[in-house]
Amino acid sequence: MNRASGRFGPAEGDAWRCLARMQERLHGRVARRLQADSGLSAADYVVLVHLTEAVGGRMRSADLARAVEWEKSRMSHQISRMVKRGMVLRAECPEDGRGAFVVVTPVGREMIQSAAPGHVATVRRLFVDLLTPEELGTLAGVAGRVVDQLDRRSE
Repeated sequence: MNRASGRFGPAEGDAWRCLARMQERLHGRVARRLQADSGLSAADYVVLVHLTEAVGGRMRSADLARAVEWEKSRMSHQISRMVKRGMVLRAECPEDGRGAFVVVTPVGREMIQSAAPGHVATVRRLFVDLLTPEELGTLAGVAGRVVDQLDRRSE
């Protein structure tokens, strides 16, 4: 990269564009398959994953928004849609009257448990099975390093 010009070098630009295209295409195809197979949107699924992995199946709304890198308003709208479908509920936070918990319901647990095998099969078919174990390890290492840096910064 020519840092002074603010431009990528050929290898940097190619790597970034390829990563972006891969992410866009994978996300789109995985999301369409998830919706068709389970009726869950990608947003439903990511929220349910975080909640089902959280202690007690609950997270503060603001913490959930930070975990998935969404604005608070987007999270609020998503949770409202999920409440209407019975997947989650809002609960008051006794320690903080301003905060609220989002809690996965039995319906939400059943929906993600039902959707997960097909979702994993899709991700495996479109991504995992195309890579060698060594490539998967390298990719996990690179992605982990980037995520660690992002977690340290508040940009």
